Amino acid sequence: MTVSSDTLRWFDAIRLEDLPLVGGKNASLGELYQALSAQGILVPNGFVLTARAYDDALRDAGAWPALHALLDGLDTTDIALLAQRAAQARQIVYAATDSAPLREAVAGAYRRLEAQYGTGVPVAVRSSATAEDLPTASFAGQHDSFLNIGGAGAVFDACRHCFASLFTDRAIVYRANNGFDHFKTGLSVGVMKLVRADRAASGVVFTLDTESGFRDVVLITGAWGLGENIVQGTIDPDEFYVHKPSFRQGHRAVLRHVLGGKQLTMGLVPDEGGSATRNLPTPEALRARYCLEDDEILNLAGQAMLIEAHYSGRAGHPMPMDIEWAKDADDGRLYIVQARPETVAARKNVAMLESYALKGSGRVLARGRAVGEKIGSGVARIVTSRDDLKFFRPGEVLVAPSTNPDWEAVMKTASAIVTDHGGRTCHAAIIARELGVPAVVGTDAATRVLRSGQAVTVSCAGGESGTVYDGAIPFAVSRVDAGLLPRPRTPVMVNLGNPDLAFRTALMPCAGVGLARMEFIISEAIGIHPMALAHPERLPPEDSARIAARTAASPSPGDYFVRTLAEGVGTIAAAFHPRPVIVRLSDFKTNEYAALIGGQVFEPTEANPMIGFRGAARYAHPAYADGFALECAALARVRGAMGLTNLIVMVPFCRRVEEAERVLAAMREHGLARGRDGLEIYMMCEIPNNVIQIDSFAAEFDGFSIGSNDLTQLTLGVDRDSDLVAFDFDERDPGMLEMLRLAVTGARRNGRKIGICGEAPANDPEIARYLVAIGIDSLSVNPSSLLRTMEIVRQAEENESRAA
Repeated sequence: MTVSSDTLRWFDAIRLEDLPLVGGKNASLGELYQALSAQGILVPNGFVLTARAYDDALRDAGAWPALHALLDGLDTTDIALLAQRAAQARQIVYAATDSAPLREAVAGAYRRLEAQYGTGVPVAVRSSATAEDLPTASFAGQHDSFLNIGGAGAVFDACRHCFASLFTDRAIVYRANNGFDHFKTGLSVGVMKLVRADRAASGVVFTLDTESGFRDVVLITGAWGLGENIVQGTIDPDEFYVHKPSFRQGHRAVLRHVLGGKQLTMGLVPDEGGSATRNLPTPEALRARYCLEDDEILNLAGQAMLIEAHYSGRAGHPMPMDIEWAKDADDGRLYIVQARPETVAARKNVAMLESYALKGSGRVLARGRAVGEKIGSGVARIVTSRDDLKFFRPGEVLVAPSTNPDWEAVMKTASAIVTDHGGRTCHAAIIARELGVPAVVGTDAATRVLRSGQAVTVSCAGGESGTVYDGAIPFAVSRVDAGLLPRPRTPVMVNLGNPDLAFRTALMPCAGVGLARMEFIISEAIGIHPMALAHPERLPPEDSARIAARTAASPSPGDYFVRTLAEGVGTIAAAFHPRPVIVRLSDFKTNEYAALIGGQVFEPTEANPMIGFRGAARYAHPAYADGFALECAALARVRGAMGLTNLIVMVPFCRRVEEAERVLAAMREHGLARGRDGLEIYMMCEIPNNVIQIDSFAAEFDGFSIGSNDLTQLTLGVDRDSDLVAFDFDERDPGMLEMLRLAVTGARRNGRKIGICGEAPANDPEIARYLVAIGIDSLSVNPSSLLRTMEIVRQAEENESRAA
């Protein structure tokens, strides 16, 4: 189409092999344009003044000796001298590149762009150094670029300024610090048709999750206007996730939407020779909207996956990519304006797991039950009521009599948690495990012994007993390569409820998720009672206003619940795909439901919510049936639209077989029919009647999961939340062991899978060995207990083999 030479190359004549001639950015643009345009990748056309043009211009002008004199041996820590020498170097390069051959070449190329896009076509003029955007290093942002340049003369002048920017202060320092020779680093200049994202939107696509290194998702970030605000971190962008395996199978659904603040919009204002950027506050109406529609998100995800596949094929190994996109306000299309290998998350060793150990000692202030196996330290903050939460600062140690569900936003930011009351299954313990935060619960006197402002260390690295020490004691973190660990024959799974931890946890050597807690998503991400969304007309004005504000961006209140729950559950299912993920239907107790927005209207007051209106009893009951329909719609979306058929649905606290039949009928009515599209439905085995009638329940369900906490409580008649009788809560009681045996043998007798999703096997090796001996199909523990449990189970299997 166009004429190219060693000094000027069009994008259709550039491949990655041309990097020494055109730099990393331009080589990638050429690769995209030349190799992937036919597959639907949209790249604006353009041309490149090559590094040869730069070298020749400086050679012909005799500029090299003067540059050596300025830069050889320069002390880059002398800021004043650096600034002086850099300015002189830029003047030399700017003057040297004012050659007639270069001017004529740029004018001719610009006329060709005008022929393609129209007279006076605005262009972007960008620097591209040969040390930028390499697979092992990314030095982008060190050199100048110019936007909205029109006219051949202005374009040529911008090119000269780009060449000169090879010697900005920051570029000189960056090369010196990274071992790059100033005179072996070339620079080229790319000129491409401008995408008018300043009046639309732009952002960045990563073909992996940048926090965990998880590679089965595409992460898209975006905001209104130009994308520099995202790169600089001056705004909170929208974020979108797409699951690659499901996309490849033909499913077209966005896995997760995260609405960002998008506080500023970067646009263009006229400036000498082109346009300058300007930030203005984003109007509230735009802040409340996503910057991309779902079809655009999926379009970008498809383009990103094509780009990743192409670069990976060329490299001969997986190559996660960092891709810039821009939406043109004039034609409404989405363009790829840059692609480079991702160089941070892609290099993480995701198989390395951590363990903690104290490296000193200190005065013991309190002891209690350990939650997790980590160590944390910080300044203590005593919190006795919700009013005290406003004084809490991130990184402090939360010390409280006990915790409540409405504290969880603060608990996420704590370095550790300490409570006076509670056992292994209290709220503080459950949430601390979910968050991966060390906690010591049931200390009796922490709020009296500790004081706000006191430095403390909280250690859960010593087994079941957790300790709070005075002062900040140093500790070590050791890492284990999970890929080298021997695996037991019995699958060991994890318990998980927080979607934010899903990608990181999925990298652990587990067999899937044995218990995904839906309650976490409902309380944290939704915060509204399902019936309040199904029947907003029954709410008082104050609750109606709060719900209207929270659901304003959704077509209806019910849709808000369905989409938010589907995205939370779907994120967990996608993270572990194709491994099984067993999601438990909501199992709040009435007092916990009542704490949600609108909950007071729909929930009774019960003397003993633990054995009251909870679990399966709710689902077909008129008092909750419409709320249950929303739960089912969300799970049907996960398995259907999202294509995540590894999701297994589990019914909790099902007292009687007739109750199971009613629940299964309601599920069929709402699109969750057992056996349809391979759907398996499990039941929590946590009530003695579940064990006694295991044969009858086995006719209704595909599998069981023993809930050891409730089963122990109901078998021994112990209130697990009572400190006074906590000593009687013991899974090792002979009667409880017999319950476990009857459940496992009964399930196996009926050809049904059975696992256990409590912490008993992790806390007591004897129970783990007992379960292996009686033939349990799987165990599911919290992520912090996974490695220890795997080793316990493996040793138990070896002992069984030797005994046989």
